[in-house]
Amino acid sequence: MTTPSLPAAPSTATVLPSAFFARPAEVVGPELIGCLLVKQQAGGEPLWGVIVETEAYSQAEPACHGHRRRSPQNDTLFGPAGHFYVYVSYGIHHCVNVVTDRAEWANGVLLRAVALPGEPERVAAGPGLLARRFGLDRRHNALPAGVEAGLWLAPRPARLQDQMDQWQQEGRPVLTATTRIGIREGRELPWRWYLAPSRSVSRRARGDATPSRSQAWRPEDTWPATAERPPEEAGRP
Repeated sequence: MTTPSLPAAPSTATVLPSAFFARPAEVVGPELIGCLLVKQQAGGEPLWGVIVETEAYSQAEPACHGHRRRSPQNDTLFGPAGHFYVYVSYGIHHCVNVVTDRAEWANGVLLRAVALPGEPERVAAGPGLLARRFGLDRRHNALPAGVEAGLWLAPRPARLQDQMDQWQQEGRPVLTATTRIGIREGRELPWRWYLAPSRSVSRRARGDATPSRSQAWRPEDTWPATAERPPEEAGRP
């Protein structure tokens, strides 16, 4: 089977619009599950993966970087929406967020895990691993999510949406909502979401077993909306 990839030059129609992000993080977070993180590489080919885990943060709660005060380090988190906020955790790991809601209000969604087609299932299963695999660091902080910046978010592919709808109809778990990880305050908020059939989640909720490989969803099963079928099938009815 040919490894799927995005077209060399995706249309801007495949980019999530700024209006998508101009909503509270706890609304945007679950809707980003299944969307694509895309980075234009130096050679011209895009690197992409399916977002399978997110966390929401808001100025109104103590776990948010902007809860107590605005600073040069967290300034990007105060808007505008639709920009990337990249910070360093424990002085080692970069964490990639997308800013949400409204200007002057710290709000954002942390991209916790991405599943990449044709790669080890846990290569980006965690914020630090995600940033490392995509080569993202503080240089990408404050960039607008768009093709022009070479880093963007694309809508959930139609094929994956169909799969999720089918799983729901069959009574299978689709999105799991649970508490956030690695914080001292605000741990009671169920503001972390993940794609239940994925094996690329950083940490599952207590009691939620990892699906077997035979039962799990794979990113190879999901083709971008602009290329719903793999190249070898393009001419088939």
